[in-house]
Amino acid sequence: MKKQLSTVALLIAGATTGIAYAQAPGEGPTETDVGQLEEPESLKDSGKARGELYGFAMLDMGYNAGTINEDWFDTMRPTQLPNSDRQKDGLGAGGDKFPTEGNTYASVRQSRLGVKGWFPTSMGELHTIFEFEMFGVGVDAGQTTIRLRHAYGELGAFGAGQYWSPFMDIDVFPNSQEYWGPNGMPFFRNVQVRWMPIRGASNLTFALEKPGASRDPANEELEEIIGNRNLRARYPVPDFSASYKFQGDWGYVRAAGILRRIEWEDETGDGLDRSGEETGWGINLSANLKFGPNDSVLKLLVMHGEGVENYMNDAGADLGLEIDGTDIQGKLIPVTGTVLFYDLYWSNRWSSTIGFSTVDKENTNGETADSFEKGRYALVNLQFHPTSQIMYGAELQYGKRENFDDGFDYDAFKVQFSARYNFSFGLGG
Repeated sequence: MKKQLSTVALLIAGATTGIAYAQAPGEGPTETDVGQLEEPESLKDSGKARGELYGFAMLDMGYNAGTINEDWFDTMRPTQLPNSDRQKDGLGAGGDKFPTEGNTYASVRQSRLGVKGWFPTSMGELHTIFEFEMFGVGVDAGQTTIRLRHAYGELGAFGAGQYWSPFMDIDVFPNSQEYWGPNGMPFFRNVQVRWMPIRGASNLTFALEKPGASRDPANEELEEIIGNRNLRARYPVPDFSASYKFQGDWGYVRAAGILRRIEWEDETGDGLDRSGEETGWGINLSANLKFGPNDSVLKLLVMHGEGVENYMNDAGADLGLEIDGTDIQGKLIPVTGTVLFYDLYWSNRWSSTIGFSTVDKENTNGETADSFEKGRYALVNLQFHPTSQIMYGAELQYGKRENFDDGFDYDAFKVQFSARYNFSFGLGG
């Protein structure tokens, strides 16, 4: 019975469907966390419509000493590491697609293409971005396929479309080669409308975001489970997010928050009403501090919230069931995330990144013993940049999963070699 109830507990799954690739200074197109789309110096001040076509081709090749859900073979996602000895030994069936330990992998799924535009209008300059990559998620999980990243425009202090959520801080993402990134940071490109009353290096942003917009693409069976149990999630109002960033010569500090309303209705007709409603919330504090040679950067983040796992990079479900005898109620799951990374630029040619990230959930008692509770993520790399358009690198990655209540945990190690070739072309102007 506990197993059945715990699957219902996963009413609202949470995991990001968006990923960034951090770049060394001066490499390719840049973006800021407030939606101000930076323009190449060569295109500025022309007074004409102009654009930039940009992107990169990238190869990742490596060796996984352990195993991971095969849909995520070229990532290090703690939630997708084995949750049992059976999965670890590659004996899972059905949705448990885990190969045996020790495999070489290769991928070009990080490759990206985008276009930005700047258009003078009678109301000011319109900025736009349309960008996609080749990393499949959701129904395309495990595939190399076209996937939208950004479809966004802004005019003055207002913007609309799919872009970085203000709740996240893209500048905390390290200069890594691994695609998915630190599990302990909020990371989500969401559909939204936003108002930016303060713009520039220091800035203030408010947004109304699409509610219920993300669920864990590795757990697609959840929607079917909700349907079978006649439990229907409902989101009556948009999610509300806000952020403030203060910039100085030493770096910046940033504070962000989010509020969201989650309701669910019980249509089982079995005499037990599991309907309910909760208000999710989250606080995200982050910083970039210049430290060391050549503007090297120390990247810090700590966040805590309840029912905001869908905004996290790799954290599991927003909502679980709390069981007390015959009383069964939905409960938002608290989550805490941390990030500590250091991007060290030895010279114009050489760079390194080292750091770690953590996720800790407070599981409800209606979850199965093998449910995800804690995740650990770490890496170190060395990258060579023979020109501003080329990067070659080697990276050692570590991930760890800990289950909720059966004592099982799993450690994973990967070594990855990557090559990236950037391109950028001005259009018009």
